[in-house]
Amino acid sequence: MSKTKDKENVNVEFSNPAEEQKELKKYSLKEILTGSVLLKKSVSKQLPFIIFLAFLGIVYIANRFHAERVLRQTVKLQQEVDELRAESITTASELMFLSRQSQVMKLIKENNLPLKEATSPPKRIKMRD
Repeated sequence: MSKTKDKENVNVEFSNPAEEQKELKKYSLKEILTGSVLLKKSVSKQLPFIIFLAFLGIVYIANRFHAERVLRQTVKLQQEVDELRAESITTASELMFLSRQSQVMKLIKENNLPLKEATSPPKRIKMRD
């Protein structure tokens, strides 16, 4: 008995699809441009869903712009790292070349510095405790 009472108390409205199609088809360009189409019953029922879709579209576009900006920054930083790595390698090779004994002697002679090459090996100084 309780099942039949529940079924009797439930009021379900079914909309006629043919009526909705007629209502959707009769929108003119003038109604769309003036915004009066938004006042119709079928459109006002769907307004929360339309707003949700618009919000999702905005979030999607913002996410795309953010991803492109991050990608551009990543590419820029990668190029900078490559340039700095090449500069580091160049500087290290120049330092290795200039620190060779033959190059040091050549630079001393070119600059007329009063330095002489050591002929005896260096001596270690010991401290007493």
